[in-house]
Amino acid sequence: MDAMAQIDRESGCVHFVEAGAEAASLACQAGASATRLGRCQVHAATLRGVEAVPVDVEVSITTGIPGFSIVGMADASVQESRERVKSALKACGFSMPGSRIVVNLAPSSLRKTGAGFDLPIAAGILVASGQVRPEVLRGKLFVGELSLEGFVRPVAGLLAYALCARKRELGLASAPSGEVRAIEGVEWAAVDTLGDFRAGRFRRLEAARSPAASSSVDFRDIEGHDAAKRALQIAAAGNHGILMMGPPGSGKTMLASRLPTILPPLTQAEALESAVVHSVAGEDVDPILAGVRPFRKPHHSASLPGLVGGGSPPRPGEISLAHNGVLFLDELPEFQPSVLQGIRQPLESGRMVVTRADGSIEFPARFMLVAAANPCPCGFFGDEERPCRCTVPQIRKYQGRIGGPVLDRIDLHVDVRRIPAASVLATGSGTDSATLREGVLRAREFAAWRASAGAVRTPQEVVASCRLGQEEERFLTEAASRLSMSGRALIRTAALARTIADMEEREAVDRAHLSEALGFRVRGEVL
Repeated sequence: MDAMAQIDRESGCVHFVEAGAEAASLACQAGASATRLGRCQVHAATLRGVEAVPVDVEVSITTGIPGFSIVGMADASVQESRERVKSALKACGFSMPGSRIVVNLAPSSLRKTGAGFDLPIAAGILVASGQVRPEVLRGKLFVGELSLEGFVRPVAGLLAYALCARKRELGLASAPSGEVRAIEGVEWAAVDTLGDFRAGRFRRLEAARSPAASSSVDFRDIEGHDAAKRALQIAAAGNHGILMMGPPGSGKTMLASRLPTILPPLTQAEALESAVVHSVAGEDVDPILAGVRPFRKPHHSASLPGLVGGGSPPRPGEISLAHNGVLFLDELPEFQPSVLQGIRQPLESGRMVVTRADGSIEFPARFMLVAAANPCPCGFFGDEERPCRCTVPQIRKYQGRIGGPVLDRIDLHVDVRRIPAASVLATGSGTDSATLREGVLRAREFAAWRASAGAVRTPQEVVASCRLGQEEERFLTEAASRLSMSGRALIRTAALARTIADMEEREAVDRAHLSEALGFRVRGEVL
């Protein structure tokens, strides 16, 4: 009886009908006659930056010399899928077709990376060879790495794949993971092994929020340092960058590590944005999904790609992992000057663009910069107890490693002095994080009410939001001229004064606010 090909539009598979009735299986089965063939299309995706881009995995089993080829701009990790798929199919009791297998990853102009194509390739072979019915692929995007025993492993970036599936109105079929469960609107099919395809259905898991996270650190642990705490509170209220300079052991790192405790929790949209970046990088996303803002502390030996992103394929750097959170650069002058200059553009734009021969990839990088530095190579310049052994040229060279353009983009510069031994022993009696956070939240609420039309972005909007009188404007202009401030520094000083006024719930910026803001700029002057 003659067979006629028919396309299942939902599953993308080619199967056969005989005399008007659906055939019991696809034409090309393992060990079937060489005159038959089978084709199948599976929904998949590949990571490009922090976004999952749709990919169609097309499987064709045809007559000819037996072989297994993968085409469509596949990198080495995708090409290695052939061996993993072969072993996994046999381990789970399936047969590897003895015909020619061609897997095409469309579109062919897009480079495909990662081991996440193992599962869709294996699923396509099973359906195209008639060992599994095509209905199992319907309405799902498949992603997962296979072990040689056929178990499905989760891959990095599952949140990005889930967002891609939701955008395409598909479910997601992958290994069990708590990441995907945090996204509503995605029907998730948990695939434990390839043997699950034999039953034709998978376990369904519902969305669930991560438990609330708690912090074990508090500003209460730090006695004294009221000026530094005030500066950190202002920085948290207005998302300003801050540089703390002082001798070793003065408490700079302790102060910086407690900054997230006074920041407001992440909104649902912010948590998802940050969690996607961490998911792509293979980092734990549970604290972020619980509302805890990221706190990244890269070592000063970090390379430029490690800090701003890059590599092959490009992956997010530390500034992107700090998106919607805090980036703490300890021992700032010890970073390579070229590395520090790499954060200049993201500090202003809130994004990092990595350009390669095959195009540009954008990473989110809206972070709050907190930096700490010793004032000189020995660390004791200006210390009241220990004398400095450095010469003036050495101090100039050391502080000059930070670079004027980077300093110009940091709004607050604070001197942190060592506190007496008695105050160190009085730990636990300092101003607590709850008190500081209350002031931050109040300032942010007032700023949101004052600028209800949207966030302040342009220099004109910053100046207009200050509502400066003639006396205040003349005072700021004269101070900027006396200090040789750049236009950027002038606008940032005005924005800082605006935040200080918000903390007092004042609609107009007065001279006292400007004086305090200018004081933070003067502290950062190098010798």
